[in-house]
Amino acid sequence: MAPPLPITFGTASARGFGLFAAAAAGAPYTVIQTFTATGDWTCPTGVTEVEYLVVAGGGGGGADDTGAGGGGAGGFRTGTGLSVTAGTTYTITVGAGASGGAGSAGDVSNGGTSGNNSVFSTITSAGGGGGGAQLVVGKNGGSGGGESRTSGAGTGNTPSVSPSQGNNGGAGINGAPYAAGGGGGAGAVGGNATLGVGGGNGGAGTASSISGSSVTYAGGGGGGSRAGGTAGTGGSGGGGNGSNSGPTNEPIVTGKQIGRAHV
Repeated sequence: MAPPLPITFGTASARGFGLFAAAAAGAPYTVIQTFTATGDWTCPTGVTEVEYLVVAGGGGGGADDTGAGGGGAGGFRTGTGLSVTAGTTYTITVGAGASGGAGSAGDVSNGGTSGNNSVFSTITSAGGGGGGAQLVVGKNGGSGGGESRTSGAGTGNTPSVSPSQGNNGGAGINGAPYAAGGGGGAGAVGGNATLGVGGGNGGAGTASSISGSSVTYAGGGGGGSRAGGTAGTGGSGGGGNGSNSGPTNEPIVTGKQIGRAHV
C-alpha cells in the first residue's frame, strides 16, 4: 500500500534469475528456474554452464518534510557462460527490498535503508542505496539513492563491476518547491528535481528476456517534493512513486518492502 504524506519510497523489487541448458538424448534443451525466495539449486548431470540474471533488493526512500530522495534500484547483473558443477548444490540468496526512512509529525530528516544483496554462485548484485534526506546523503549501492535538496546523491555500481550493475541517484533542489532526486535505475541515472516543478523521476530499469518473455527489472524510486510541487514517478521495472509532504507536515510512515527472486 502506498504510504500517506509525506514520504518518498524507493524500489520495491528484488529478483534474481537463472537459466541453464543441459543435454538430453543427444540434443540440448533449456530449463528455466525462478526463485522468489532464498533457496537451493542442485546442478543437473550434464550441465556445465548457465545463463543468469541476478537482481538485488531495492533501497527505501528517505523521509523529510521538504522532500526526500528516492531509493536506488537493486543491482542488475546478467550474463552467459557461468561455470557450474554437476551435482553441486548452490544456495540462491534473494535480497529483500528495504523500508523507507522512519518519520513522525513535524520536522524530520531520515535517510532510507539500503536493500539487500542477491547472490548466485560467484555473482553478487548489490542492494540499492537508500534515498537521502535533508541532512543525510543518499546511499551508494547497486544503484544510488536520490539526493534531498543539497545532501548529495548516492553512487551506483558500488562495488564496481563490469558491465555496470546500476546508476547514480539524481540531484535535489534547494529552492521552491524544495524537492529531491529520483533513485538510480539499472538502465538510467535517477532524474534530477526541477525548480518550480518538483521531484525527479526514478531511473528506468533494464529489460531481460531470460524468463522467456521481455520483462523490465530494477527501476529507481521517484523523488519526493514539498507541498506545491509534483513528486517524481518510479522508474519502469518496479520503482515506487515519490510522495509529497503536506502543508502542516503530517506524520510520515515507512515505505513498503518486497523481496523476490528467480533462478
